[in-house]
Parts: sequence; structure tokens; C-alpha cells
Amino acid sequence: MQTEKKFFIVFTSITLMVLFSSIASFIVAQTIVPAEEERSGLVEEEFIYLSAPYPQCHASTIVESDKGTLLAAWFGGRHEGHANVGIWLARKTNGTWSKSVEVANGKQEDGKSLPCWNPVLFQPSSGTLMLFFKVGSNPENWWGEWMISNDDGITWINRPKLPNGFIGPVKNKPVELDGVILCPSSREKGKAWQIHVESSSDGGKTWSTTEPINTPEQGGTIQPSILVYPNEKLQLIARNRNNKGSLWQTWSEDHGKTWSPIKPLSLPNPNSGTDAVTLKDGRQLLIYNHTNHADENIFPRNREMLNLAVSKDGNDWKRIAVLECTPTAEFSYPSIIQTKNGMVHAVYTWNRRLIKHIILDPKLL
Repeated sequence: MQTEKKFFIVFTSITLMVLFSSIASFIVAQTIVPAEEERSGLVEEEFIYLSAPYPQCHASTIVESDKGTLLAAWFGGRHEGHANVGIWLARKTNGTWSKSVEVANGKQEDGKSLPCWNPVLFQPSSGTLMLFFKVGSNPENWWGEWMISNDDGITWINRPKLPNGFIGPVKNKPVELDGVILCPSSREKGKAWQIHVESSSDGGKTWSTTEPINTPEQGGTIQPSILVYPNEKLQLIARNRNNKGSLWQTWSEDHGKTWSPIKPLSLPNPNSGTDAVTLKDGRQLLIYNHTNHADENIFPRNREMLNLAVSKDGNDWKRIAVLECTPTAEFSYPSIIQTKNGMVHAVYTWNRRLIKHIILDPKLL
């Protein structure tokens, strides 16, 4: 009798587990996996590479050179923060991505190796192609460096450090206004995550910076993107870790010299990297993870769903696409641009193993 009771309890437990698992799988399949129409606007998707001499990658960036070549870069190595992490880059010519090559690493003059972080590609309206990145054992003590290319990204020369205290664009691309390069940036000092803007009016020879835009008491905010509006009004959108799981914003009406107090944006985010771009038709397009901490029962890692949102004024945003959605996966740290032909290109981390490239038609968004 005792054996039968044990068998009944075990059998019942297994049955309930299978039942609950089936229900959960059904809910996930019905409500999470994006329908085909939710990927509207997507016209092409591909991986930049399928094999690499390192197991992990992250923090990709994309740019169109003045010659019309697409370039993407990211950091790759044993894992984020490991001393062998370097900056890798690939070029797309004749419809094919080249083999990726390491263009920078953290080897120091004393023989010590430090990890590299968060590359950012940028093509000024006049001047050479730029590649910014960070070097250091962690974000609290990293510094900024940059290189230039005179041959469309085939080779990279020079490698000056930015002035002490400057890191350049921390994750997302600069914008250029009247010849001034504005770099959205931030610093991470313990719990004091603060955003600011660094700028150069002479192609990177000299730099200046704003004061921190948010105070530590206003919550940890990092990795902003810059959006441009008529009359060169600017908006910063950034991730924030302090609160209910939303993006935050601030505005400038004097070319980025001063900024309004930060406040929440009406879009969720689990304190994960985002990017945004001002389209040629005046709309603003944001690529981000549309989850927050309330979704942890379905999305335990919070970066399982990657989305697009659009706005005409920067205040009212509408989610318009689910680009990726797989529970327990990771799709993160996107970079997004619009190329000369009007198409929108984005790259992002795919499960920390690959970099994915997608092309979107903004007329379909």
C-alpha cells in the first residue's frame, strides 16, 4: 500500500508537471512567438559570420561609408570582460560580408592585456571613417580610443587615446550638426550611472563635454542615442536601471549644450542597450527590448524579445514590430542606421554567439 501511495504521488506530480509545461508551451507559442505580420518591414536577414576563433561576441555597430560600403564591428573573445576580447570588423561588398578580422586589441606596452569594449563606427560628412572603442578591465576604469581608415575600412591607422576622462560615443553612433560631432556617452562609477554628451568641432583633434545630465539620485542611466528634430532640437533616449523597467529621455534646444531633466519614456525596457535613428521622412525609429522586470516569469533573461517602435514627435511611441522572440534566448545591444538608398539596417547580438544583420524597408513600417 505504501508503495502504491508513493507511485500515485510521483505519477500525479509528473502528470501535473507535464500538464503545466504543455500549458506554458501553448501560451508561449500562442502569445510570444511573433506572427509573420509582426515582422512587417523586414526584407532580409543574415548572420555576418557563422564561425569565429572565439566563443562569444557582443555590442555590434554598423555604418555606411562615404563610398557606400557597409561595415560592422563588435567585440569578441572568450567572454565579455576577458583579457583576450578584441574589436572585430567585417565589410559587405558585392552583397557578401567579408571574413571578419581583429582590428584592435587591448595589449599594453607592459605586456599586459586588457579587454576591449563597445566599438562605434562613424562616417563624418567630410573626413575619414572613424572607429571608437573602449579599453580597460571594466566600465568603471576604461578609457576611449579611436582609429581612422583612409581606404574604406580595409585598414585602420593611428590609435590615439581620447583625452583623460573622455570615452567618445559609449555605445551608439554620434550625430553631426553644423560640422560638430556629438557623441552620446555615459559613465559608470559604482551605482552612479550618468549620461552626458561629448563633442568635437575639428574632426576629433579636440574635445569638450557637457556636465552629467542626470544625478545619481535620479537613477542609473547609460548608453543614450541621439535623435534630431526640426530646428535641430535633440532628444536623448537611454536605458535606466533604477525603476519600473522603462526607457528614459531628455531634450535639448541649444545643439546639445544643455539638457532638460530626465524623465521616463512610455516604452518598457529591462535595462538593456537600445539604439535609435532619425529617418529621412522625419519619423524616429527605435530598436529595443520591449520587456521589463514584470515579464520575468516568461522572459527570465529579459532580452528574449527584440522590437521596433516608431514616433513622429519623440513623445508618443508605437511598437510596430517583433523582430525576435525566443524564451531564454538573447537578442541585444542593437545598432541601427538608414543608408543613402533609404533602407534601414540593423545589427545585434544573437545569443552572444553571432552577429545578425537585418534590412528593413521604412515604407513598410
